[in-house]
Amino acid sequence: MCSLYHATMIQRKRDYRLTGPENALAAKRGHNMIRWYAPPLPRKRLAELMERRDGPAIRDTLLWFALLALSGAGLAATWPTAWCIPFAIAYGLLYGTASDSRWHECGHGRAFKTKWMNDAVYQIACFMILREPIVWRRSHARHHTNTLIVGWDPEIAVERPPSLFGLFLNLFAIRSGTHAFASMVRHAAGRRGADEATFIPKSDWPSVFRTARIWLSIYAAVAAACIVSGSILPAMLVGLPSFYGAWLQVIFGIAQHGGLAEDVEDHRLNSRTVRMNPVFRFLYWNMNFHLEHHMFPLVPYHALPDLHREIAGDCPPPARSLLHAYCEIVPALLAQRRDPTHQIDRVRAGLRPANSQDA
Repeated sequence: MCSLYHATMIQRKRDYRLTGPENALAAKRGHNMIRWYAPPLPRKRLAELMERRDGPAIRDTLLWFALLALSGAGLAATWPTAWCIPFAIAYGLLYGTASDSRWHECGHGRAFKTKWMNDAVYQIACFMILREPIVWRRSHARHHTNTLIVGWDPEIAVERPPSLFGLFLNLFAIRSGTHAFASMVRHAAGRRGADEATFIPKSDWPSVFRTARIWLSIYAAVAAACIVSGSILPAMLVGLPSFYGAWLQVIFGIAQHGGLAEDVEDHRLNSRTVRMNPVFRFLYWNMNFHLEHHMFPLVPYHALPDLHREIAGDCPPPARSLLHAYCEIVPALLAQRRDPTHQIDRVRAGLRPANSQDA
């Protein structure tokens, strides 16, 4: 039965829609109600790790805003000379990359202890990363419940077989950004997407539509400012950084799950931790500890290094660097172009998958 399944998969691209046939197949295999494996951790220690604090997130957020202000001011002051290029690179990364981890952590409600701080940073970061706040909060909850379960996870970044050209376009958010604006326009018109309707309750839709209209109004105001001033500088500060600053966020994001197993019930098989330098860890808010985050999503970002040390003996070794991770990811993606069933083998001594489609 498994060999027939794999033979069929080699011949066709999987259907990643949440309303497609893979949804029913996953449910039939029980992948819609998963009890994820978690390493044994003393309850007291887990409670310590899960403790929320305002201090680390306030410090990091004030630094983030200060760096945004400084690089943005430098970009504006040197525009349009060649001296603006380093400022644009820095501003773009702080806007289009660092916002990714901020919406993520604040969306979980764990970055700050104070709720309004989480909510405020979440709304700002969502706007920067072009992710509508209610849609993506619901989407990400489904991602954690059904991580890399085809037909159920709406956030599978690399489909099989992978489109390398599509991944290249996303380095500048060309595909994802176009999709985001199309979604905004659809929501502003009061229309729902079919996949979205499977995880967004009816009570949320009025807020989804209202937010889309507000966001489009802001972008319209930025476009008007460009026309009036005769310069694209306003858009270089608001809007375009979501595109020209996205490249590192995409590189980080693919490393989370790229090349790993689909349709398994053990995060050790479908999620990757990568060691990163302090600058990358600041930009990424420790989301490089991605396996640990999926196992214990209620642990705040600032405690993930400690969690990593606690459960290291029950997890696969982390990638030594981002380059090391891609030395594993790139060959896997190339192999998946020929054989969509190919995946990186994470089963090592002492690492037993809780369940999989082959079990």
